[in-house]
Amino acid sequence: MKVKQAASQLEALGKPTRLEIYRALIRAGENGLAVGALQESLNIAPSTLSHHLKTLIISGLISQERQATTLICRANYNSMQDLVNYLVSECCVDQSVGTTSMCKPTPICKDC
Repeated sequence: MKVKQAASQLEALGKPTRLEIYRALIRAGENGLAVGALQESLNIAPSTLSHHLKTLIISGLISQERQATTLICRANYNSMQDLVNYLVSECCVDQSVGTTSMCKPTPICKDC
């Protein structure tokens, strides 16, 4: 991962509403959530939700899939893992004495 991509993803998550959306999709797991269910559960106006979803899609943090007339949103777990790994990849490298176990990137969730 390059710094520009990491910055783009962190910027996308830098708004409280988008962070709420992203966390809801992470909680939903692989099945994701229909846009309508997401809108209802977070009590967000449809146009506002659409705007925030677009930003998260462009950043690569989520994806959308059409199933008949329903749009399903899903968190991109690989992208999430890549971002976290990027953030911790150089943890403790400038430390003069050994590293600790917290410096090793580990999978975010058991299914990732």
